Amino acid sequence: MSASQGEVYERPHRPPRPEGAPAADRRSGIREAALRLFAAQGYRSTTMTDIGAAVGIRGPSLYKHVASKHELLAEIMIGTMEQLIADNTAAVADTGEVREQLRRSVEAHIRYHARHRLEAFVGNREIGSLEQPDQERVLARRSDYERRFRELIERGTAEGAFHVQSARIASYSILDMGIGVASWFREGGEFTVDQLAYQYGDIALRIVGARCPGATAYED
Repeated sequence: MSASQGEVYERPHRPPRPEGAPAADRRSGIREAALRLFAAQGYRSTTMTDIGAAVGIRGPSLYKHVASKHELLAEIMIGTMEQLIADNTAAVADTGEVREQLRRSVEAHIRYHARHRLEAFVGNREIGSLEQPDQERVLARRSDYERRFRELIERGTAEGAFHVQSARIASYSILDMGIGVASWFREGGEFTVDQLAYQYGDIALRIVGARCPGATAYED
């Protein structure tokens, strides 16, 4: 979803490609190259020639695998939202307790943004580059994703587990702080992804005014 717009990503190097690579693998490599180029230099500044060069495909051969760079952008951005929604669904599937559902939702949100920084960066920056109807498809999925958090907060408030004046503001706050992880988190740093997710879960519960029995700083 997002990352600091001032951050600079390295241009992708051309990966080695074995002769006769399966079409699915080639398509995946093209998508990955496009993602890195869109993050490094922006969608509008990236050409199909750039993408082809990054995967070692020249000229019309690239169009055997993908119709346009817009198709790649839409695939990346819709895929990002669908994965976030799927992760959220899985996170809350085996518990009905609203505080635990919110914690698990937040942890899934954090894990995705820590592990998929480029998708987050492109997804946040390039929404205006999408053509219709793909832009509406992405926006509809974003709305669905936010609604899942908001409805949990509304339910928790109705049950007396949470105490907030605005469930919408609380959900936006929780989502935004998670999105920001993509701008600064690095593997091998002070915290692991799981440690980070746990701590952000605590913060989210404090945002909604929930009591967190036994909640302390994460311990190894």
